[in-house]
Amino acid sequence: MRHHRLLLLLGLALAAATNAGAQTAAPPPSDAVKSMLGGWEMSNADRDKTCIITFKLDTAGPGRALDLGGNCTTTFPNIKDVAAWTIDNDALRLIDTKGKQVLAFNEVENGMFESEHSSDTLYFLQTVAAAEGHEHTPDTMFGTWTFTRANGKPICQITLMDTAADTDSFALQTKPGCDALITGFAPRAWRMDRGQFVLLSSRGEPWRFEENETNTWHRIPEVRQPLMMVKQ
Repeated sequence: MRHHRLLLLLGLALAAATNAGAQTAAPPPSDAVKSMLGGWEMSNADRDKTCIITFKLDTAGPGRALDLGGNCTTTFPNIKDVAAWTIDNDALRLIDTKGKQVLAFNEVENGMFESEHSSDTLYFLQTVAAAEGHEHTPDTMFGTWTFTRANGKPICQITLMDTAADTDSFALQTKPGCDALITGFAPRAWRMDRGQFVLLSSRGEPWRFEENETNTWHRIPEVRQPLMMVKQ
């Protein structure tokens, strides 16, 4: 009897732990969250003051992690308490460790955010690619690309076509002999979104890539086995 009671108590404890884990599990990131990942330039209205904020997927206290570039808190002292970020209903919020809003931005056009007018100074956020004049339109992406591992080993070739796959994306073709990573993902179409390359799948969530040097893009957020995409 004592043995059965012990087993019952252990079972209840495991069930409680499982339920607690399920309740605290973070929801999957939304498309809005994914579209913010990577480096963004924050500037004042005259753009004579700038710094780079990198938005990350990892959780950090009441929001998601970010990296304030080395000069951010000296250039913009009012964001020195920023510890995380959230986005909801197209409002991007920079928050402190307790979840209190420090600064909020609204999207005024695709890839451009403007701080709420309740703040004393007007600030802007745009992707680093756009800020540096390297914003890519679909016509700059047409052609043949090679997927490679971080060591440069090619694992697949893909052709980004200039014909429509649907109303929002372009068609593509994969060449025979692709690695199981690519065939398992089953790419079906592609599009550009806020300076990021978005590869759409027939089987699941899309992959996003960000350019880190000319004609070389890396998958974000970075996974255990980094994946690069290089133009031929």
